[in-house]
Amino acid sequence: MSPAWYLLLLPLVVAAVNHLLLSKQHNIAALVSTASAVATFAIAVSLIGSTASPESYTWISVGDWKLDIGITLDPLSTGMMIVVTGVGMLVHIFSLAYMKEDSAKARYFTGLSLFMFSMTGIVLANNFIMTFIFWELVGLSSYLLIGHWYQKDSAADASKKAFLTNRIGDFGFMIGILLLWNITGTFTFGEMKVPSGLETGILSAAVLCIFCGAVGKSAQLPLHVWLPDAMEGPTPVSALIHAATMVAAGVYMLFRMQLSLGFEVFQTLQASTIIAWTGGITSLVAALMAIQQNDIKRVLAYSTLSQLGYMVMAVGFVAGDAGMFHLFTHAWFKALLFLGSGAVIYACHHEQDIWKMGGLLKKMPITGFTFLIGFLALIAVPGTSGFFSKELILEAAHKAGSPLFWIAAFVALLTPFYMTRLFVVAFLGKTKSDHADHAHEVGPLMWGPLALLAVMGLIAGYPFINKLAPALPDHAGEFHFGFIAIVSLVALIGGVLGGFLLYNGKTKDPLSIPLLQNRFYIDRLYDNFIVKYLQDAFAAIVHFFDELFINGLFVGGISRGAQGLGLLIRRMQSGNLQTYAAFLGAGVLFVIYLVVF
Repeated sequence: MSPAWYLLLLPLVVAAVNHLLLSKQHNIAALVSTASAVATFAIAVSLIGSTASPESYTWISVGDWKLDIGITLDPLSTGMMIVVTGVGMLVHIFSLAYMKEDSAKARYFTGLSLFMFSMTGIVLANNFIMTFIFWELVGLSSYLLIGHWYQKDSAADASKKAFLTNRIGDFGFMIGILLLWNITGTFTFGEMKVPSGLETGILSAAVLCIFCGAVGKSAQLPLHVWLPDAMEGPTPVSALIHAATMVAAGVYMLFRMQLSLGFEVFQTLQASTIIAWTGGITSLVAALMAIQQNDIKRVLAYSTLSQLGYMVMAVGFVAGDAGMFHLFTHAWFKALLFLGSGAVIYACHHEQDIWKMGGLLKKMPITGFTFLIGFLALIAVPGTSGFFSKELILEAAHKAGSPLFWIAAFVALLTPFYMTRLFVVAFLGKTKSDHADHAHEVGPLMWGPLALLAVMGLIAGYPFINKLAPALPDHAGEFHFGFIAIVSLVALIGGVLGGFLLYNGKTKDPLSIPLLQNRFYIDRLYDNFIVKYLQDAFAAIVHFFDELFINGLFVGGISRGAQGLGLLIRRMQSGNLQTYAAFLGAGVLFVIYLVVF
């Protein structure tokens, strides 16, 4: 069996072993799961450069048609596996310390292994049916991990919100898969061919339906609302979801579809414009929301939404390779920022409000320095990995001649502004609470992964590391000083200066913008109108039909009929001989009537 199959199946086996055999052996389960993550990373590294896909197995066969369970090995899948297994391995190691005292540690690591299996399946799948199956498993895994501390109502609600919101997108995804199969005659990525003369509107409809799945998984407007609430799960889970797994699945799937259909075909579709604008607007709205968030993890969550919008926008401009390059670099420094925030929360006795921190750079020098590197990469300081990948997206927007270029440039200003706010308030100045005052550096199981991620956050964009990245453009990692670079540098300097001058030395937020604090009231719109009225109205309709047909005619009607018949028969069996004689006489007369007449 090819090593790629071991890469896929090992996390599943470990999840089963942990759940069935080691559910009470918390420390052993944690070590087994972590060892499997290390092993899958080693296998993924060994597959770099592999292009020969391993053997497939027939799953469904109907006449001449069959569907295989197969694995795709190409630069896109092998590069993406480096991201998934690399970040996943470091999250496992970090979790050994972060979840050390958790009473359900075995269940947590079982969920991590199941998550790794699900995401590995999406990356390696060679057809849409396999992708959809693992797509749903990712949804299940996220539900289990976000709701790990289900005793808290907020965590239980967040897990349900993530699960149900993604079901909306997945319904469209399923329809899109069927439409694309009807157009191309196959579910397999490498065999898709668009018939000549096909009306582009039909193909656009199929692509947009598939895009619905990405809108859910990659949290684009209007299905973005689940991702910030997913912060209710353990912080390492946030790092895994936001950096390398669930939210990355949507962008990866879109680029895989773009490769399968062909860049020339995709460029002619009206769907590409809709995808680009969805990503651009999401990027802007999320960045504005981040400006007024005080929870350190929520700031990073809205940052993830914004950067995902960049990636989706690149796919819409038929520059999916630039989007995947940004996904590759973003995975490392965003995992660094989330795990760094986890170290801060751990050291501050689970305090998450940045206005109750302060002075942490002195208290936690290793964590603070590595967080600073992630911060510099995210705001795209020249020389860091984030700079190279962001430049390619801006270049794609500029070449397209779209107004989205200026939206993307404005987001490049907002990103350093809100991240400077976070770093200045949380890490510089004086401590603002007893929790921050008593904070101290975390142990090597936590800062070790931070150090490795910091290295990748610096070098992941350079040409010598590009062979690890998924299907990069030829000029990735190169710097050309010109109009786009000038715009980027002006945005960077303006954002950093604005954030530093406004927030340095402050003990409370000098800005108060209710519209941004309340996230454009989109969540309230869902809760108070869409969910409440649509759900209540639908529930009322269902209740009406349930009472009328189910209880009234079927269950209720049949039961009442049986009850009435029983009462009638019971009255006939009264034990009165005169009554029996009367019934006998009536029966004889009835028989005589039938015979004579």
